[in-house]
Amino acid sequence: MSSWKDNLRKIDPYVPGEQPELSDMIKLNTNENPYPPSPRVRKVLNHYDESMLRLYPDPNSSVLVQAIADYNKVTPNQVFVGVGSDDVLAIAFMTFFNSKEPILFPDITYSFYDVWAELFRIPYKQMPLNNAFEVIPSDYYGENGGVVLANPNAPTGIAQSIEVLEDIILHNQDVVVIIDEAYVDFSTETALRLIDKYENVLIVQTYSKSRSLAGMRIGHAMGNPELIAAMNDVRFSFNSYPMTRLSVEIGAEAINDVAYFEETKKKIIATREWTKGELMRLGFTFGDSMTNFIFASHNRVPAQLIFEKLKEKHIFVRHFSSERICNYLRISIGTNEEMKRLIDEIEKIIEEY
Repeated sequence: MSSWKDNLRKIDPYVPGEQPELSDMIKLNTNENPYPPSPRVRKVLNHYDESMLRLYPDPNSSVLVQAIADYNKVTPNQVFVGVGSDDVLAIAFMTFFNSKEPILFPDITYSFYDVWAELFRIPYKQMPLNNAFEVIPSDYYGENGGVVLANPNAPTGIAQSIEVLEDIILHNQDVVVIIDEAYVDFSTETALRLIDKYENVLIVQTYSKSRSLAGMRIGHAMGNPELIAAMNDVRFSFNSYPMTRLSVEIGAEAINDVAYFEETKKKIIATREWTKGELMRLGFTFGDSMTNFIFASHNRVPAQLIFEKLKEKHIFVRHFSSERICNYLRISIGTNEEMKRLIDEIEKIIEEY
C-alpha cells in the first residue's frame, strides 16, 4: 500500500537569517532598518479603531495602491500589492513563468528564487556572475522562459546600471523580466521608467528595508496594466484579502512621509560609507555596495571564524556556506553606535588571529 508520504511535495526551503531574542544583541544579519518607521505609523496605531478589524479589508487595497501610485507617479492599475515583496514575487513566478523554457537568474542572488522555481515546478538556470559579482548580459540572450534580476543584488550589494538592465530586456521582449528592487532606495537609480518603455518589465519593491516595516509585510510591484491584471487574477484565485486593514493604512502613511524617509535613508548611507572605510582599513575587500549591507571578505582571517567570534559577543552578521561566497560576511548597516562596536570587535578578532 502506498504511503501518504509518497505524495508530499518536498522542497529545500529558504533559510532566513537567525532571529535571536537577546536584550544586549547587535542584530546585523537580516538587513532590517535600524531606525523606527515614520512617526505617522505611531499616529495610526494610537488612533486605530480596533472594532474595524471584525470586517474584511478592501480586497483591492485601494488606499495603499493609490498612495504607492502617487509616490511613484504611475496609475493605480500599474500597481500590485502583497504581503511583503516575497508574496509579490511568488505570485509573479506563478503568473508569468509557465513556459517549458527555463527562467534565468544569477547563481549568487536572493536564495528564494530557486526555492520558488522548485515549489512551482518552473525550470530554471542559474547564470554565473563574473569574479566581480556582476551580471554578464550576454548570458541572458538565449531562449528562456523569463528573467529575474535583483538590482542592487543580494547578497553582493552590487548594482547594475540601467543600461545593462535595458540591454538584457531588449534581448528578452517575449518573456517577462522581473527587476527585484528591494534595496533600490539605498542605490542611485530605479529602473521604474522602463515599465513605460517595455510592456514586459515588472519592478518589485518592498517596505521592509528603507521604510522600516519588515514586521508589517508590505510589498508591491509596478508594471503595465496587463501584467498587474494577470497577477491580480492569480492572487484572487487563492487569497482575496491579502492586505490587512491596518497594513493598508500604515503603508499609505509611511510612503507619504517623504521627509522622514529621506532623512533615515541618508543616515544609513552615511553610516554605510563610514563602515566601508573602516572595513577597508582592517583588510577587508568588497564590491561597492549600493544597499543597506556590505558583503565583505577579509584578506587573512576566515569569514566563518569572524562570524562565530562575533556571535559569542552577541553581534549577529550573516554567513553563507555556498562555495563561491563561503569566505564572505554580509553585514547589515545598523546605527553609528552599533557599527562602531562591530568594528571594535572585528579589530580585536583580527589582532588575536
